[in-house]
Amino acid sequence: MAVLDLFSLHGKTAIVTGGGRGLGVQIAKGFAEAGANVVLCSRKVETCEEVAQELTKLGIQAIGVACDVTKQEDVNRLVNTVIEKFGRIDILVNNSGATWGTPAIEMPLEAWQKVIDVNLTGTFLMSQAVGRQMIKQQSGKIINIASVAGLGGTHPQFLDTVGYNASKGAVITLTQDLAAKWGQYNIHVNAIAPGFFPTKMSEVVIERGREYIMQATPLARLGSEEDLKGVALFLASKASDYVTGDVIRVDGGMTAVI
Repeated sequence: MAVLDLFSLHGKTAIVTGGGRGLGVQIAKGFAEAGANVVLCSRKVETCEEVAQELTKLGIQAIGVACDVTKQEDVNRLVNTVIEKFGRIDILVNNSGATWGTPAIEMPLEAWQKVIDVNLTGTFLMSQAVGRQMIKQQSGKIINIASVAGLGGTHPQFLDTVGYNASKGAVITLTQDLAAKWGQYNIHVNAIAPGFFPTKMSEVVIERGREYIMQATPLARLGSEEDLKGVALFLASKASDYVTGDVIRVDGGMTAVI
């Protein structure tokens, strides 16, 4: 097989949670450009439908579906919808996310639970439901969007988000454990740990800590609208068929600095 063919997603069907904005849109567009049919889902279905309409201009099928990833009934309904329309699910990107900035000793329990529910439980519920289908198919690619914040602690004056950090660290461990459990079914489970990309969720942190981020990042810039597409495509395609349980950092070198 020619090397460029290894990256083709023609005939594949991908689900991207949180697909109506930010990193989800970037990843979904990359998949569509590679030939995949794309299902975008979030609680705000209108934004997903708008993105889906744009993606169809690339000659693929794309739909937006309402789904709260913390609700098992929503997740099951989404999976059933995708199977009914496309017949199979080849790729799942768990991108839906939430955060809450406050000192750990002041963190409200309800805020902690919200962050854990979306980032960790939502990732598990989606992986579980889609995993059942992938086991039947004996193939599949699951990509979890973690974060460099999940790799360790962060200075409180820069990023005081204990629930977010903890949840993303747990997502990394979940990724590795599912990879160990589901490799026997030819299901690949990997994670991407982005650094700082301009999104609605990160805008406050970037605004307050831009100088620090620039100094701490060897490439001295934020992530762009193109910087996740290639990595996500690699993990979704045959090009990564011998890669599972891995975490790829896309952070401009920030975590390479001692």
